[in-house]
Amino acid sequence: MNFAQSPDALEFAERVNSFMAANIYPNEQAYGNEIENGDRWRPLELIEELKSKAKAKGLWNLFLPDISGLSNLEYAPLAEIMGRVTWASEVFNCSAPDTGNMEVLHLYGTEEQKKQWLRPLLDGEIRSCFAMTEPDVASSDATNICASITADGDDYILNGRKWWSTGAGDARCKLSIFMGKTDENAPKHLQQSMVLVPMDADGVKVERILNVFGFDDAPNGHAEVSYTNVRVPKTNLLLGPGRGFEIAQGRLGPGRVHHCMRLIGTAERSLEMMCERARSRVAFGKPVADQGVVRQWIAEARLAIDQARLLVLNAAWKMDAEGNKAARKEIAMIKAVVPQMALKIIDRAIQVHGGGGVSQDFPLTQFWIYARSLRLADGPDEVHLESVAKMELKVH
Repeated sequence: MNFAQSPDALEFAERVNSFMAANIYPNEQAYGNEIENGDRWRPLELIEELKSKAKAKGLWNLFLPDISGLSNLEYAPLAEIMGRVTWASEVFNCSAPDTGNMEVLHLYGTEEQKKQWLRPLLDGEIRSCFAMTEPDVASSDATNICASITADGDDYILNGRKWWSTGAGDARCKLSIFMGKTDENAPKHLQQSMVLVPMDADGVKVERILNVFGFDDAPNGHAEVSYTNVRVPKTNLLLGPGRGFEIAQGRLGPGRVHHCMRLIGTAERSLEMMCERARSRVAFGKPVADQGVVRQWIAEARLAIDQARLLVLNAAWKMDAEGNKAARKEIAMIKAVVPQMALKIIDRAIQVHGGGGVSQDFPLTQFWIYARSLRLADGPDEVHLESVAKMELKVH
């Protein structure tokens, strides 16, 4: 295995770092102010302005190899840089859930589907959501999903209630990728299909925005959405009937690398903030940085981040070398390891910051919520650990 970065990838990293320094970090407070003082669910002027700047500099759609020319391994450090600010990835059109949805359309969409939906997503003109999880069943087991996709002539009729559809609260969200059952009598993993649903279709209703630890995550939000007798043409089906699980597995591979690498950037910045705070504050007659327990936290954080980063790079390398399916174990491993690692480091950074750490004066509260949420997103830790155990036992 070889984790060395190509000259092109190193140049991209330098350019993304420079853009962050010039445009993202100086605007962190302005971003929060615009959300609080404007229409919280409309596009932010700041974000749209920065998107135009990033696109003009060629820092756009870096996640998609066929466009950027970057492999998963080469993109991973760029995602880490973006992850140092929770909203930065959107500026480069590299944010979830759009990246996963664009990958789905790129891999599995027809030419007409790509023209209608992929092109405006790649251009950053619209946003999208992914409708899989349901409030009435344990959706960590996707075979439980019971929303229906019923054939009716040249159309499908959709019925179901979804939640945690990230981005559905955004006024720019125009597309939902809906997962439901097309055949209850088929083998367990061939019952589900995915279909493209315009958010303005009759019968689609955003019922409410779900708070995450008290925050509504405007302007994107995580919505509960009802689909009541929603009629869409059969041409909106992705790949074919019963191919939903196949699409889901293809979608989750790169997306998990993106999530995990961004979260390593979040942990790295939390460690930097911990060190800066510890060096600048004095307690009980000496700098906090000289307190033994804090020094231990700093050392353990460095060890944990570097170990997790190597795991992610290994997963990305294996995906590039052997394909997403061959890297299933490595992908499951990073999904279990990285959020727990980041959460622990962020929590200790909060502790070092004292009362300031839980206030709006520092981004650590948002970091903590982000890391804690990712222990559930794309499947809870326990599901990934079970997958790793199964594959490990199979070897023996």
